[in-house]
Amino acid sequence: MLNDLGFSLAITAPIFCILGFGILFKRIGWISDEFAKIGSELVFRVTLPCLLFVKLVETDFRHDLPYKLVAYAVLATVVVFLIIDRFIADRLQNSFDRGAFVQGAFRGNMGIIGLAFCISAFGDQIVAAASIYLAVLTILFNILAVITLTRHQNISTDKGTYVRIFSSIIKNPLILSILAGVVISLSGYRVPEFFLTTGGYFARMTLPLALLCAGATIRLQEFHGSKALYWSSAGKLIFVPLLMTVGGVLVGLRGEQLGILYLMCAAPTAAASYPMTQAMGGNHHLAAAIIASTSLGSIIFTTLGIFLLRSFLLI
Repeated sequence: MLNDLGFSLAITAPIFCILGFGILFKRIGWISDEFAKIGSELVFRVTLPCLLFVKLVETDFRHDLPYKLVAYAVLATVVVFLIIDRFIADRLQNSFDRGAFVQGAFRGNMGIIGLAFCISAFGDQIVAAASIYLAVLTILFNILAVITLTRHQNISTDKGTYVRIFSSIIKNPLILSILAGVVISLSGYRVPEFFLTTGGYFARMTLPLALLCAGATIRLQEFHGSKALYWSSAGKLIFVPLLMTVGGVLVGLRGEQLGILYLMCAAPTAAASYPMTQAMGGNHHLAAAIIASTSLGSIIFTTLGIFLLRSFLLI
């Protein structure tokens, strides 16, 4: 049991320590809002795409692609989304909260926290499978977020808003870098070594910078108690990972693939849910509070989840 607990803490503790330093550095003035904003943009547009590309071009995609994992994750995500959106959200009295509630409950920060969990648990060899999962589920998350925010919003949204949102999905640097890495790997083209080395330097910046900036952007002042906040946070931290993981076990996922599924599901609510909720007229204050509460709550629940999976010899 102690070995399993040690394994769990070895995965989550470094991640949350760096997040904690981000919160601390912001409070004492070592990191400003502008630094966090620019750093997050740098991660999203440069360093994280470099990390994914460098790892993927060196991967042999002719074998061991995670077809079963991704197919199950897509189907299970849609089912969980429909349950939350169609049966639970409508029970909230304030319809203004519903879109943010649903998005907060199912949409995880896979690109930064989820990927960091996976690498911390299984090493760099997991990047290829995790990247394929990330690319497919990122597209799905964005589409489902648009659906729920459109369905529950109180403010009319013009056609231009939808065009901008779907254009941002298509132009997402993470998706483009994953597609480029997979295509080049399948083509057999050998990328020049100096290019990979340069990309590797950027890649090594990714997780520390991303986690520091993520910590610095957690706004505790946005936290305000409400039924929607508590239930959405509980959904993201407990119910969604539990349902997705139990389903994964039942369909036969084990080891690294089950680990990817759980760790991606257990990641706190994605920071991107805030600007999308704001752009589409939803309760962006609730969205910010869900991001903050799940980021802090996942310290406990993710560690507990890994401990249980390890104890039952499932990962």
